[in-house]
Amino acid sequence: MSDRPVLQPIHPEIEAKLLDEYAAFHREHLMHAPPLHEIPWTPEIRQQPAVLGGSEPLQVGKVQDFPLSHCMIRTFTPEGEPPEGGWPVFIFFHGGGWTLGRIDTENAFSSNMCKRANCVVVSVDYRLGPEQKYPAAVEDAVEALQWTHSKGPEVLGINPSRIAVGGSSSGGNLAAIITHKAVDLGIPIVFQLLVVPVTDNTAKVGDERYPSWTENARTVSLVPDKMLWFRKNYSPDPSDWTKWDNSPIFAPDELFKKSPPAWIAVAELDILRDEGIAYGEKLKKAGVNAEIKVYKGAPHPIMAMDGALQVGKELVSDAAAALKKALYPA
Repeated sequence: MSDRPVLQPIHPEIEAKLLDEYAAFHREHLMHAPPLHEIPWTPEIRQQPAVLGGSEPLQVGKVQDFPLSHCMIRTFTPEGEPPEGGWPVFIFFHGGGWTLGRIDTENAFSSNMCKRANCVVVSVDYRLGPEQKYPAAVEDAVEALQWTHSKGPEVLGINPSRIAVGGSSSGGNLAAIITHKAVDLGIPIVFQLLVVPVTDNTAKVGDERYPSWTENARTVSLVPDKMLWFRKNYSPDPSDWTKWDNSPIFAPDELFKKSPPAWIAVAELDILRDEGIAYGEKLKKAGVNAEIKVYKGAPHPIMAMDGALQVGKELVSDAAAALKKALYPA
């Protein structure tokens, strides 16, 4: 028994539903650590892994970094020869509440998508709050899409008509926004892969639209106060929260009707669960094919914990299968 104080306890009502493997990991690695949103902020925090329990990157054919106007992108190219017309490409935005994360954060996920879905991956090191606030990250996401579409065929050997986008958490927010921005840009996107996405920055505890904010108020990892801390770091002005390039669920119906098919992963014990589901349902209502998978007994960060948790491995495998199916339709 440790005599260290328990700073992140597992509440009994959550423990009754929480996967045993996550509970064990939490007790070993997280229970005695101070919550991020309760310690003084310094950018050096980004040098630590945003989430513990990640896997090692897979070997791919080539990894390259390229500068954009305000950020870097990292590209992962498969081994072997590209298919006729060029490689399909997946533009990926990492998670971290628009506050954490850097170009190395989700190399493992990017390399998994590259190797297992046989596509080029463009991972975007978008600008972060609190130093660079909304809409800086959106601007970087748009530029990454434009760069991939215009420069990608020559530089990376990609097929500009086979572009998919995706992201985790805050990155899922940016990916969803990009599907709508792409309509005005005239850039075709064939698929969106959203993992535990933030779709509505007006959501809060007590919000009847999204019961998961209240049901999971005592969850582990992404508690409401931490989510609000992330939100304010990125977007401190509440008048911005209803703009659809901040909360993509507010995009007009006409844009939803032009959205690409989606695969959306949500976690049962995540406060963001119901806004992810609502986003998928709005896509379906607009006539878009959207598959929603709920990972039972899981909290928010499981995608990045595939080195330690079986449920994380399952999510990454499911994502790779969905992406490959979309990029290489039968």
